[in-house]
Amino acid sequence: MSAHSQAVPHDPHFSVVSAPAFTREHIADLAAGRRAAVRVPGLLPATTCAEILRALEASPFEAYGRQRVQPPVMRFGVGVSDHRTDGTLADSYWPAAEAARNAWDQLGLPYDPFTLCREALGVNWPGAVAVGRQDGRELAPGVAREPNYGFQVHFDEALREFRGDLLDSPLVAQFAFNLYLSVPKTGGETVIWRHRWHPADESHRLPQSYGYSETVVGDAESAEITPAIGEALLLDPRNFHAVRPSEGGRRIALGFSMGLSITGDLLTWG
Repeated sequence: MSAHSQAVPHDPHFSVVSAPAFTREHIADLAAGRRAAVRVPGLLPATTCAEILRALEASPFEAYGRQRVQPPVMRFGVGVSDHRTDGTLADSYWPAAEAARNAWDQLGLPYDPFTLCREALGVNWPGAVAVGRQDGRELAPGVAREPNYGFQVHFDEALREFRGDLLDSPLVAQFAFNLYLSVPKTGGETVIWRHRWHPADESHRLPQSYGYSETVVGDAESAEITPAIGEALLLDPRNFHAVRPSEGGRRIALGFSMGLSITGDLLTWG
């Protein structure tokens, strides 16, 4: 058999599963590295997504720190990434988180969109699903992101990004959650590679950036996921991942990080 006719190697534990709801087994599989991602179409009804989107469209989005995040990514809300200093969460995060909560309240929605997402995640989970705390203070519940120009190849792992524990309850696994409110006609795909950070990867890091050149993943197996309105995506962000640029429409998603704590609870943060 020639080299060209051989099948591309596939890791059976690197797969994307689609299901009607998140289950305990799905989350356990992600935590153990037995899945790349889990998709749940229609986690929120299209009417609810449209209502949240209308409220957000009348609201000002801000860019993540432009020196660190290029191409620019817009967001409504606050995340820990812009308030990380020498491996700690800077004091500036707390007033920003309070301002973000007030901004979400002022949208006038009859519900908290992030509460809806946490409730859906917790339907089949035996523990609590709650917003995480640091020194007893509740972190922001999440953000609405608009990466129309895409996200660079990167990974997310609080254990490596922060000294000690980000949350009061130490984490044993981390996930990334997205719920799509608006999708472009083309593009906007999430790409996940079967490659986790290695010290040698730093030679591929882009200057003064959160991201890496795509050469960092080499010939690693990958999965590409096209977003759909109302669909939720839960992935293992310890794998390198990226978002492709969008064309013909805005790509807006509710998003937050989520960790499995040593107590068995799922804890979220923006």
